[in-house]
Amino acid sequence: MNERSVGGSGVNGSRVIVYAGPTLSAADVHAVLPEAQVRPPAGRGDLLADQWHPGDVVVVVDGYFRERRSVGHKEILQVLTEGAEVIGAASMGALRAAELAPCGMRGLGTVFTMYASGEIDGDDEVGVLHGPAEMGYPAQTVALVNLRYGCKEGAETELIAPDAGRRIVAAAAALPFTHRGWKDIERALDEEDHESLGTLEEMIASGVWDLKRLDAMAALRAIASRGAVTPGPVAPEVPFTGISRTQSLVRRTHREHAPGRWMSDLDVLDAARLFDEGYPALHEDVLTGLLEELAGARGMTLEGYARAKIGLDGRSQLPDSLARWFTEEERDGLPVADLIRLLMVRVWPVWQSVDWRPAMLARLRESEHWEEWCALVVRADEAAEETRPRLVVPPPPMCAKLFLRHWQGRGTSPDVEMARRGFSGPDGLGGAVTRFFALDVLRGRERRNAGVR
Repeated sequence: MNERSVGGSGVNGSRVIVYAGPTLSAADVHAVLPEAQVRPPAGRGDLLADQWHPGDVVVVVDGYFRERRSVGHKEILQVLTEGAEVIGAASMGALRAAELAPCGMRGLGTVFTMYASGEIDGDDEVGVLHGPAEMGYPAQTVALVNLRYGCKEGAETELIAPDAGRRIVAAAAALPFTHRGWKDIERALDEEDHESLGTLEEMIASGVWDLKRLDAMAALRAIASRGAVTPGPVAPEVPFTGISRTQSLVRRTHREHAPGRWMSDLDVLDAARLFDEGYPALHEDVLTGLLEELAGARGMTLEGYARAKIGLDGRSQLPDSLARWFTEEERDGLPVADLIRLLMVRVWPVWQSVDWRPAMLARLRESEHWEEWCALVVRADEAAEETRPRLVVPPPPMCAKLFLRHWQGRGTSPDVEMARRGFSGPDGLGGAVTRFFALDVLRGRERRNAGVR
């Protein structure tokens, strides 16, 4: 049994995480999967807040439509590339599964089939206005897909006349999903259809014609048995943008350090990059380690791998055009092999699509200076509050230009100093400096008052 079964469903030793409400309650989920973790409806970025592993099962039932941005396609794809199985059913999950089925997301149930076949295509088909989480997400409107299903079942069981069912669906479809309460629909109908609408309300409320709930419960039972869910294809490699990676790192480490003030581990990384004199050596060491891993995975030496990436044979020297990435001392004193390695480290995005920040954060968290860097972020926010509105923070390019004065030195250049800290240019540096600008100004004043240059 995999040790990671703690907190999971007990299915093959994996975690099962279910995003649900209002279609299902936590009690509904635990009745089928006692050890599953139940999360609120999925919104933009929520799936990025977790670290996923092969064997994990992510079940998206409900998701936000209006109060927050909807769960993103790319974050679902990222979860798939991390090895987890992603299943969608009943509501937002069914919609996303229909859209992402070619990429490996698995859909279950009638609502999924309706979306996948094109029978329905709008978000509003499953959208429901509901109350807050602390009240159990009480539904205040009825899902159009439930009305469609109920009218179909009603016609087949002769509880609702087919013509009445068509009029009810048409009247509800003409209303925004936020106005599909039973009374709203009743006002949109002639009196002759009110009895049929009352039958629908009763049967959907009882759960008999609640298609979304029926689909969601069937999906959970399928996961519990695993007889109806077979391992899906491995999701194709998806070229995620830097924004996607950044969102993931931020969401997974986001915490409130003071009322209304937040930081992530990326903010702590920026503090180290900007203010710690020892950071460049650490940066070089960590990225060199990553290069060794990449080279080893291909059965190559680090130098051979680097030369192949740059396009140099075993005898070629580095072109003079690349000299700007080194200090004068490095150019004059290091052998070609070390220069090639440094070049790969300093111009990482040109040669690699691998994000170096997770490895760097892992090293930083082990450092005895971690709390100091965290404190810098806190002080930066306090400085920004203290100097507001007297101090105007300039645009990022100007922030970068001003901050680069700290790294001036004989035999080096702004390009080298930014690259030594993982900044690919003034835009990246300026974006990091912005949060710390007020703190840097205050520290400069303190140094001048103390007579320190």
